[in-house]
Amino acid sequence: MWPNSSFNSFLLTGFPGLEAAHHWISFPFFFVYISILIDNGILLLLIKEDHNLHEPMYYFLAMLAATDLGLTLTTMPTVLGVLCLDHRKIADSACFSQAYFIHSLSSVESGVLLAMAYDRFIAICSPLRYTSILTNTRVVKIGLGVLMRGFVSIIPPIMPLYFFPYCHSHVLSHAFCLHQDVIKLASADTTFNRLYPIVLVALIFVLDSLIILISYVLILKSVLSTAFREERAKALNTCVSHICCVLVFYVTVIGLSMIHRFGKQVPHIVHLIMSYVCFLFPPLMNPLIYSVKTKQIQNGILHLFTTHRVGI
Repeated sequence: MWPNSSFNSFLLTGFPGLEAAHHWISFPFFFVYISILIDNGILLLLIKEDHNLHEPMYYFLAMLAATDLGLTLTTMPTVLGVLCLDHRKIADSACFSQAYFIHSLSSVESGVLLAMAYDRFIAICSPLRYTSILTNTRVVKIGLGVLMRGFVSIIPPIMPLYFFPYCHSHVLSHAFCLHQDVIKLASADTTFNRLYPIVLVALIFVLDSLIILISYVLILKSVLSTAFREERAKALNTCVSHICCVLVFYVTVIGLSMIHRFGKQVPHIVHLIMSYVCFLFPPLMNPLIYSVKTKQIQNGILHLFTTHRVGI
């Protein structure tokens, strides 16, 4: 048992009142998870194998796909365990670790989207200097910086969870562990754990979204100064996929945050649905968006499957 802890496990919750239908509910979740794994896996394989996609833009896309895979693999075991097997018990160490990876990877995804906005800004506003600015070394440094920011910044609120006493209840309100969910069960002074996430959200999610917005204002200004309409359309078309991914991510994150902060009168089922949408919708949509809107990826997918078919 951990210090000052009254027990060493928590109970996860599926959909209260719908326990009899959990097996049926598990089917769409199972297919969504499988689709996320397959789509993002194919995207990673394609970027690795196709030399035409060995560019900074696609390296950042690979980071996004890897982050989505990590987030999916973090939540999938407990969600399907609760819905398919009614396995609700989770050890406190496993719960805190899951919360750490969920929040860290969410922060990493925000950072990757910011890096992709920087890539588009350089590509459109300084096209002649694109390859000299975004070298492979610099892309690696940006990727490591995004990872370090995401995984280090989440340590301070997660570490105290191991030492808080949980004396009154150990029933969580989701099928996976979230920091804000665990904190509600702690019988201790949780002031730091309540204030730090607010500051962190402001410094990461709010600041990232503002910088992305500013970058696109500058991109739009640069594009509108171009004399030829075809060049304008071509430049903006390269940004459409990223803009869609940004909207999918930040709209769901902001929606979930608003419901958690101000939706006390909202039925609990709405909280649950929004939490699943927040963690499943972006990983599901990101590879589809890029597959539909990017010709290089479409050609790469056709080439990949054609090559394998010929090999068979």
